[in-house]
Amino acid sequence: MRLVVNDRSNHMNETIDLKRAIYPDLGDRRVVIAGGTGDVGEGIVRTWLKTGAHVIVPSRTDSRVEQFRQVLSDIGQPINLDFVTGRYNSFDEAQAMTESITTKYGPVTDVIASIGGWWQGKPLWEVDTDEWQRYFVGMTTTHFAMARAWSPRLPQTGSYQLILGGSAVEPVPNASIISMQQAALLMMRRVLSAEAGDRHRVAAQILGPVVTRARKRIDPAWVSNEEVGLASAGIAADAGAKDADYVSYDKAQMQETLKGLHVYPK
Repeated sequence: MRLVVNDRSNHMNETIDLKRAIYPDLGDRRVVIAGGTGDVGEGIVRTWLKTGAHVIVPSRTDSRVEQFRQVLSDIGQPINLDFVTGRYNSFDEAQAMTESITTKYGPVTDVIASIGGWWQGKPLWEVDTDEWQRYFVGMTTTHFAMARAWSPRLPQTGSYQLILGGSAVEPVPNASIISMQQAALLMMRRVLSAEAGDRHRVAAQILGPVVTRARKRIDPAWVSNEEVGLASAGIAADAGAKDADYVSYDKAQMQETLKGLHVYPK
């Protein structure tokens, strides 16, 4: 288990120019991006399309797919992008989706789980049952179901990646559910690494606030969703990127992460 934490102290004004990015050639890969139609997922999808990989994005409804196509309208209709409609919240649903995707498109090499959202607003003692079930039980089960369904199918050169927030390791007041959920998912990553062994690689990104089109306020130091995507592509391309949690709370740390993954010039 490796926690990859880069120094933030001396590089607080770092910027990342994605025109200088070194996109790996992943033309022989097929990736499923769970949560790909979400705000962070959008950047991951855009990046993986640039690598030449076959990108498959599950979505719960056809209407959400059409909305996302409009979001991507600036890049036309990429031939290496497909959508699958269906739910994957339970063990049975995730297993059925896994089988459907592999039957229709063939073996998948990489899975990126960018699932869930943010919740904050109450101290722990005021959390109600519905909130607990939705944000902890529901989201944790969805992540677990996807890992359970996909892990046995990934090749040795493939990767299973989780996109997590900093609340996985730092407590956030009035966000007890999300903090506990993210910490649980971080431990799932580490357990899956231990259990999968050399069967396939497992890694996570632990992030601070992420710049997306939905953000009303943006701090220049925040990482962007496409930078998150570039890191995920770098993890997939680097055979040594395994059993690791890449911490990028801000652009300074993200730049070092990207350099370490050989997808940004040093």
